[in-house]
Amino acid sequence: MKRLHVWALSTIVLAAGYTASAQSAQQDKALAELPAAPIPVYTEPLFVRPTLHNYSQGRFSIKNPLAIYEQQVADNASFVNSPRLENLVKDGKINLSLNDAIALALENNYDIAIARYNLDIADTDILRAKAGSALRGVSTGLVANTIGGSTSTLTSGGGPGGTSSGSGGAGSGTSGIVLSTNGAGTTPEDLDPVLTGTVSFEHAYNAENTTLLTGGKPTLNTNTDQYNFGYNQGFLSGTSATLTFNNTHTATVDATSSYAPSLNSSLKLQFTQHLLQGFGTGVNGRFIVEAINDRRITDSSFRQQILYTVNQVENIYWALVSAYEDVQAKQDALKQSKKLTADNRKQLEIGTLAPLDVVNSDSAVASDQQNLIASQSNLQYQQIVLKQAIARNLTDPALVAAPVIPTDRVNFDVTPEESQSVEELVQKAFRNRPEIEQAVLSIENDKITLKGVKNGLLPTLDVYAFYGTSGLGGNKNPYYNTTSYGANPVSDRSYASILGDLFTNVNPDKGVGFNLSVPLRNRTAVADQARSQLEYRQAQMRLEQLYTQIRMQVINGQLALKNDRAQVQAAQAARDYAQQSLDAELKKLHLGASTTANVLQQQRNLASAENSLLEAQATYAKDRAAFYQTTASTLEVYGINFGEAVSGKVTAAPAIPGLHAVSPAQ
Repeated sequence: MKRLHVWALSTIVLAAGYTASAQSAQQDKALAELPAAPIPVYTEPLFVRPTLHNYSQGRFSIKNPLAIYEQQVADNASFVNSPRLENLVKDGKINLSLNDAIALALENNYDIAIARYNLDIADTDILRAKAGSALRGVSTGLVANTIGGSTSTLTSGGGPGGTSSGSGGAGSGTSGIVLSTNGAGTTPEDLDPVLTGTVSFEHAYNAENTTLLTGGKPTLNTNTDQYNFGYNQGFLSGTSATLTFNNTHTATVDATSSYAPSLNSSLKLQFTQHLLQGFGTGVNGRFIVEAINDRRITDSSFRQQILYTVNQVENIYWALVSAYEDVQAKQDALKQSKKLTADNRKQLEIGTLAPLDVVNSDSAVASDQQNLIASQSNLQYQQIVLKQAIARNLTDPALVAAPVIPTDRVNFDVTPEESQSVEELVQKAFRNRPEIEQAVLSIENDKITLKGVKNGLLPTLDVYAFYGTSGLGGNKNPYYNTTSYGANPVSDRSYASILGDLFTNVNPDKGVGFNLSVPLRNRTAVADQARSQLEYRQAQMRLEQLYTQIRMQVINGQLALKNDRAQVQAAQAARDYAQQSLDAELKKLHLGASTTANVLQQQRNLASAENSLLEAQATYAKDRAAFYQTTASTLEVYGINFGEAVSGKVTAAPAIPGLHAVSPAQ
């Protein structure tokens, strides 16, 4: 019966293993049958740097070998505005085009400046990996503390947003943190050589039972000086080398010692090679490859930051344009209300109009004044929002007092993207989107992790070989009695003679050996290996989901542009109709065929149509900018030099198509 249970259990285990293998094979086959995704266009130039200093390189040099012990000092952060902004302040105003706004953001925006540091931070991980150390990682999330963009209206309360990551939830690990298996597996060799030294002096008195060996003294007096040195070096192959050079100077009155004081020196070189766990350059050099991939991911995330912040600044700019034109519309409405009130009062004086109509028009004037004040307040807020997006120092009195006058308006000509096929746009987005680039590089790192944790499953088997020599000498011990102990007579030997013994193979010490360590259950390594496989499959799933999301974003963005254009045309027609209706109603009022209430209603209709038109125009402008971000073509279409964005020094402002300039009076 017991054998039957064992047979049944074995059958179940084998069946489960076969099923799991079959499912894994089916998943790989299904993944292979998916349409091949286009290779992403990697961020270029490779490893962009905001400064001339390359933190991925060490500081060792023959001219200054002590430089490796000196601290590196990063350049001081700049908190002043770029000269471009100061040059735009003229006659107490800032007449600002969208091109200049984006150029100023590339130079001054804090989100971009903060993200720029990640490029150098990623370089420090490359330097750590070259030493065989684990990676610290680098933040590649979007910095989103600039106020405005999606929330650019004047509201009470609130504050700037920020980058945040979801918590681990109920399944969190130690300290509430969920850790991936990245970096798990075999620990690489320490690739930086280490020189060690130990110098010690010991003066010891030991009580003795007999004075026979101590020259008649009750204690044995021993002075021991040690001068030991070592050199350790690891290699990518999984090899470690250790060289030791030990020297001991011993002064004693022990009659059994041939030399007093005696000099004992030894030299030993040992090589140890990992044969299973820790073997090969792929395992010991994997952190270097991962660090380089992380650096490319950081480059890509900085490009994503540029796309995001440029789009955000453009949204803020169009919000300012809407606020600016809204103030003009409110001023026109108030002007019309005041004119109507003045006309009504004249008619009241001659007795052709009822007093109630005058009260009604006075109420409309008060309402329009309140609307104008609210619109002006919103305009002031939008100006401040734009300033904090394009400047670093908002305490400059000239900048604080200067109102920002937007000088660009969007054209409503059909863009090439609106008529382009969806599939072409989708493939363009697949190639250019930084998120795709980052996901692909992340999967490459996951593959490297798979190799590391797979190697960590193996037992530890090391082979080592060593060769050493030793030498002994010093001054002949005056208490040493060769007759009593049957020893050969000795003579004085200098330290030079002892060193000669080390290099003439007088006293060789050589050997080979093996070290074996076999974990009997290996549960930690098995868990890490299984988890790394699951994380790899999960990353593949996320990449495919990202392709689907981007496809939907492109489709939605193109349809949104077409709908927005139609909305602008409809709003423009409604606005023209409202204006004509107001003009007709005013003529009727002058002819006595209408009432003040009807005129006021038409004015309210016109104001509503004006607001709808402004909203439709702003929505189109923002959606057009968002579509360029969706296809990751903003830098190309706007003529933004990525290298200049990295350095923060823009020589020429972008050239954004689809705009027309207006005079500040408009």
